Parts: sequence; structure tokens; C-alpha cells
Amino acid sequence: MERKTFSFLFLLLLVLASDVAVERGEARTCMIKKEGWGKCLIDTTCAHSCKNRGYIGGNCKGMTRTCYCLVNC
Repeated sequence: MERKTFSFLFLLLLVLASDVAVERGEARTCMIKKEGWGKCLIDTTCAHSCKNRGYIGGNCKGMTRTCYCLVNC
């Protein structure tokens, strides 16, 4: 019984170690300036509007508070 427990724990350790050692690639995101939406006051409103149009998110940026939508490059 003790040998089975040791084998199980060793196998679990190998699985966890291999998961940590693997580098995961992330897609780059690009920002697209959205014209004609008016002032962008709240980031969540911008993000919601961008998601409704098929983008992955959005943020308010700059002094003029313009909405920029995020898209995978």
C-alpha cells in the first residue's frame, strides 16, 4: 500500500512539474481607436461596447478619453 501511495505522489509531482515547465504562448493584442463614439468616461462601458461589436475588450485612453478596442493581432 505504501508503495502505491509513493508511486501516485511521484506521478502527481511529475505532472505538476511538467505543467509549470511548459511556457505558454499568448496572443498579442492590438488597440484600435474607435471614432465617433463620443467621450469615453468609464472603462467598463468601453469594454462592453467593444465586446458587443466582436472585439475582445476595450479601454479608455488619453487626454481626450477615447475608446480603444482590443483585438488579437
